[in-house]
Amino acid sequence: MFKPGKLFSNPIVISLAASLLVTLIIAAAGVLDTADLWAEDTWYQSPRALDGEIIVIGIDEKSIEEIGPYNTWGRDVMARALEKLGEDPENLPAVIAIDTIYSGTSDPEADRRLSDAAEKLGNVVVGNFATIGTQVVTDGDRVYFDRNAVLGFDEPYDELKAVTNQGHINAMYDSDGILRHSILFIDNGGERVYSMAYTTAVIYGEKTGRQIDMPPASSLGRFYVSYSALPGGFYDGYSFADLLSGNIPAEELAGKAVFIGPYTIGLQDSYFTPIQRAAQMYGVEYQANVVQAILDSDYKTEVSKLPQAIALFVVCFILFLIFQKTDIKISTILAVSAVIIVSVINYAAYNVKIGGAGHVLHPLWIPAGVLILYIASIVIHYVKTALERQRVTRTFERYVAPEIVREILKEGTESLSLGGRTCDIAVLFVDVRGFTTMSERLTPEKVVFILNKYLTMASSCVEATGGTLDKFVGDAMMAFWGAPLPQEDAVMNAVRTASMIVEGAARVSEELKAEIGEELRVGVGVNYGPAVVGNMGAEKHMDYTAIGDTVNTAARLEANAPGGKVYISRSVADALGDRITCTSLGDTIKLKGKAEGFEVLELVSIVG
Repeated sequence: MFKPGKLFSNPIVISLAASLLVTLIIAAAGVLDTADLWAEDTWYQSPRALDGEIIVIGIDEKSIEEIGPYNTWGRDVMARALEKLGEDPENLPAVIAIDTIYSGTSDPEADRRLSDAAEKLGNVVVGNFATIGTQVVTDGDRVYFDRNAVLGFDEPYDELKAVTNQGHINAMYDSDGILRHSILFIDNGGERVYSMAYTTAVIYGEKTGRQIDMPPASSLGRFYVSYSALPGGFYDGYSFADLLSGNIPAEELAGKAVFIGPYTIGLQDSYFTPIQRAAQMYGVEYQANVVQAILDSDYKTEVSKLPQAIALFVVCFILFLIFQKTDIKISTILAVSAVIIVSVINYAAYNVKIGGAGHVLHPLWIPAGVLILYIASIVIHYVKTALERQRVTRTFERYVAPEIVREILKEGTESLSLGGRTCDIAVLFVDVRGFTTMSERLTPEKVVFILNKYLTMASSCVEATGGTLDKFVGDAMMAFWGAPLPQEDAVMNAVRTASMIVEGAARVSEELKAEIGEELRVGVGVNYGPAVVGNMGAEKHMDYTAIGDTVNTAARLEANAPGGKVYISRSVADALGDRITCTSLGDTIKLKGKAEGFEVLELVSIVG
């Protein structure tokens, strides 16, 4: 028969369900996307030593102070800068990229001077810019929204365009406002326009004999940028004003890729980048970082979500299955090891080229999944332990006193080992008089009925006084006081219980006589003294019991006590003194195994 409870308690089923849930939460719902991007930036992006091939000349505060506000500059200012760069034909830069746009015409003379200077150098790259937005597209009977449509395109005026190379300077933030990608190309009305960074790198490669590989871009032209320098890393203090005044030696720029662009907050050309999220990077340095990545062929491919989700599910399933079957210590070691191993694999995948590129993996997916299931396993272990403790307590208390259960649960598994300790205890035995004859006369059903009614009453009396119910042997019962926990008045509790049992047996006898016509009479023996108390037996089957002469003597007292009587030893009488009244029987009662002169006393009453 199909049992849903058993199915859903199966560790494999639990692991499958938990791993699927974690995978859906992390990979599909994207609850970790923001934190994962932060971890991705921290773990993957780091500055490295630069080779000095790229020089940034900044239009900085000094330049604005000496030349005037940037929006008042005529194009002849940039023309003068290009003329300075071309003064020494023996020390020309390999390529000059101007990170700005010169669209439309202005002063004809200034326009002509700029185009002449650029033509003379022959290695100038200037910017163009595409306005990208959403446009309704009709394709036959199909109408759809193109969210990457080019709505406008600004490019250099005709004279400058004819004598320069162009590259777009568009940039696009990720959803969290961080610039992690570069746009390799933009398709403008059937014409593919490459970025300024790529165009600059290609020209530099041609001039220096370096092979330039195409970045692995998406269908929309995006590719992941591996940054080489922090903000300010490419800037060696070369000011545009110093270039105009001739304070930058031509040989320092010879054969280099030279970028000229805004380098002050006031010109509003700066971005937040993954290599340092707290500080903005100027656009000209962003361009330099992209060129450096292209020159180094330091390309990264972002692995799609599906294989990573599958890996997340498999790792979580295996580990959670193990977590459920091992203790917390081993689970902790496994969880920590898994997080470390996965982090190392992620870092290696990013830095080691496979198929011409490193690979960007989600750094938090698997570690977060493992952590979630590790915590879940701890909760499950705790709940299972609590339920098992409760189950053991309920079950064990049916057979032994609650005090023993609490002691065992408090001391742990060590208390379940074989062994005992010597302590002073009060021991009680009780037995039904004439039970054997009654058993032969009555049906088994009636015998069991009588026995259960009597033992229920007797065990209740023991429990009421905090005694430890040791065992039932047929119609006999043994109990003791003073172990496993010491009791302040153990002897009185034992004697009081004996009196309660005799009185209870009289009431049960009246009930039985009315119900089935049978009477019940019990004899009780109580002794006090040292005994060995603890777990005894075999490793696979043990009893918590007491042994020793004190126990044997209590059993002999009970065996000789007539129905309705309680026999006690002199040690019990001396311990209680005038708190009880008793009658000495002297040595008229001969106890098996006891020497001559052993005094037996009959309990008469408890004072008060």
